Amino acid sequence: MRLLDRYVVRNFLQVYVYCIAGFVSIWLIFDVSDNISSFIDNHIPLSLVARYYGTQLPQVFIILLPVSLLLSLLFTLGRMSRANEIVSMLTAGVSLTRVLLPLIGIGLLTVAATMALNYSLAPHAELARKTFVSEAQAHPGRYIQGQVFRNRTDLRTWFVQNFRLGDNTFNNIQVLQQDAKDNIVISYTAARAVYRPDTKTWELENVRAAVYDPAGNIVKEEFYPSLKIEHWSETP
Repeated sequence: MRLLDRYVVRNFLQVYVYCIAGFVSIWLIFDVSDNISSFIDNHIPLSLVARYYGTQLPQVFIILLPVSLLLSLLFTLGRMSRANEIVSMLTAGVSLTRVLLPLIGIGLLTVAATMALNYSLAPHAELARKTFVSEAQAHPGRYIQGQVFRNRTDLRTWFVQNFRLGDNTFNNIQVLQQDAKDNIVISYTAARAVYRPDTKTWELENVRAAVYDPAGNIVKEEFYPSLKIEHWSETP
């Protein structure tokens, strides 16, 4: 490679790399700002997040590389023109085509890289996104929000505000014990419910127990700092 080619390529690549890094940074900032609340709420590990963005980069490069190539060419050639470098090259007997030859070569390499990404890695980005969502949902640290469970055998209905997947602790629950006609017999409202697998019992904290008559009126109401229930068949 001639000295002239190395000079033109060095000036171009410096701007090209900055453009790609800048566009990728902007994309990351916007995407992370949109998804960071989901990452934090679901306690997704940093390694899984990094792998997710690694799988999304190929399809982003398909869009960013042509734009970065165009901006880098305009900036590099404009700067060389303002410094009269192109005029000096032409005066020295170098044709315009010879000056632009290394830039044309880089453009062809960019086209080849874009085509390779478009037919190899980029099509798998959407599959990788779906895989990431499924893995995030199955992650043990993820919180499940707003769940309702109906135990038709024992005629109990559970309302759970949230709980951590794989854990035995449930936050802000209400358990309705009903009769055969679906009338509420007793209602348990607790700030927390913990299942003890060794004794197969439920422990409720800060409990309000309300007893109802067949008409749906509260006839008795009691409060407990802690209440242990041994006869419930439900498990997490």
